[in-house]
Amino acid sequence: MYRDYPLEQFMAQCYGNVNDLSKGRQMPVHYGCRERHFVTISSPLATQIPQAARGPGYGILSIRVDGNDVFAVYNATKEARQRAVAENQPFLIEAMTYRIGHHSTSDDSSAYRSVDEVSYWDKQDHPILRLRHYMQSHGWWDDEQEKAWRKQSSKKVMEAFQQAERKLKPNPSLLFSDVYQEMPAQLRKQQESLASHLQTYGEHYPLDHFEQ
Repeated sequence: MYRDYPLEQFMAQCYGNVNDLSKGRQMPVHYGCRERHFVTISSPLATQIPQAARGPGYGILSIRVDGNDVFAVYNATKEARQRAVAENQPFLIEAMTYRIGHHSTSDDSSAYRSVDEVSYWDKQDHPILRLRHYMQSHGWWDDEQEKAWRKQSSKKVMEAFQQAERKLKPNPSLLFSDVYQEMPAQLRKQQESLASHLQTYGEHYPLDHFEQ
C-alpha cells in the first residue's frame, strides 16, 4: 500500500470497527491517517474557490497539477519537499481529479452528468489506466503481470475484508470522546443519557456487536 498504509487499516475504517482510528465516526470512504499524513479533505471545484488560489493570500507557494498524472504529482511533490527542507516554508499542491462513482448511495449522478462524460474519465483519463499504458509502452508491464497482480491483490483484500467484518464495533460511549480536551457538562449529560437508555433498552440493540 502507498506510503505503507496498511490494507487492514483501510478495512478497519471501511467497517468502523475497534481498530478504526476514527472509531467509526467517519464516512467509510474518507480514509485518513495522521501518522502517514493522509488527510480526508477534498474540495469540488464547481462549488468552492480553487485551493491553489488561496495559497498566495497566506504567503504560501501554490501549484495546481493534473491529479490523474502520476508524474505530475510526483514532480510537484518533489519540488514542494525540496523547498520545504531548503527554505523551511510550506507549499500547497492542488491535485485535480474526477469522481467517477456516485457521491453517495443516495446520489444519482446521471441527473447532472452524462454517461459519456463518466466513460471518458473511466476509460481514457483514469490515473491507473494512464500509468499502466505508460508502463506497457516501455515494456515494464504486460497483461499477464496484470492478471497475476489482480488475482493476488484480490485475495489479500478479501482476507482483510473478512477479518475486519468479524471485529467488534467501538463502544458507543466513544461517540462523545476526542472532541474536547475536557468534556463539557452538556456533552457529558448526553453521554450519560445514552448510557442510561442502553441500560434500559439494550435488549433492542445489537450490543453484542460492540466493544464493552
